[in-house]
Amino acid sequence: MDICHPSKAIAPRCLTSADEMLTLLPMTTNRTIKDALYEQVARIAKATASPKRLELIELLGQSPKTVEALAQEASISAKLVSAHLKELKSARLVEAERQGKYIIYRLASTEVGQLWVMLRVLAEDRLFELQDALRQLSAATHEWVGNSREELLTKAKSGEVIVIDVRPGEEFQAGHLPFARSMPLAELKNRLAELPRDRPVIAYCRGPFCLMSTDAVNLLRGQGIDALQMREGVVEWNS
Repeated sequence: MDICHPSKAIAPRCLTSADEMLTLLPMTTNRTIKDALYEQVARIAKATASPKRLELIELLGQSPKTVEALAQEASISAKLVSAHLKELKSARLVEAERQGKYIIYRLASTEVGQLWVMLRVLAEDRLFELQDALRQLSAATHEWVGNSREELLTKAKSGEVIVIDVRPGEEFQAGHLPFARSMPLAELKNRLAELPRDRPVIAYCRGPFCLMSTDAVNLLRGQGIDALQMREGVVEWNS
């Protein structure tokens, strides 16, 4: 069957040969196809190849945030946060939505948070330097050691242990562990009377790299409360 391509400048031209049709297609080889595929995946690797961008992903895994909030949490300028977010957005790892005079950023999907967890776990497995740093952190606190998540949930549900979320309140509202109480670190000292002294209190925050739960445990133990730290946060539980 002839295939005709009309043109305003010349009369319609019909292709009668399969070989002639192929000459109109882009010249591709298996190598160029493979290179193009790897290049697309490398966009994700490039976008996450920054310590601060990884931290921003971790922060956005807790709740949507403004540039200003991210700048405060990550201890960098709003201008630098915006530059990092531009890179993450170009790789479609984050999304932005205008709410009034603010632009709110959030992770593009739960898989982005899972990517951060997988990268961190891989780094812990392969990098001795990271293992040593985490070992020193663990030695400086009192870590909860349980057999399983199900065990913790059972004990929290029955009231055998008290689980507290020491992240900011808006992060708790965006998502938290079952049976957890919101007790932000900034409020903890003034809310000690709410905690029992006859059972363990387990504190968690944003994950293994978050030190708010360490500070919370030290504060509680200084007040005679049997407090323990849980390394995992909401993103880890959802991964």
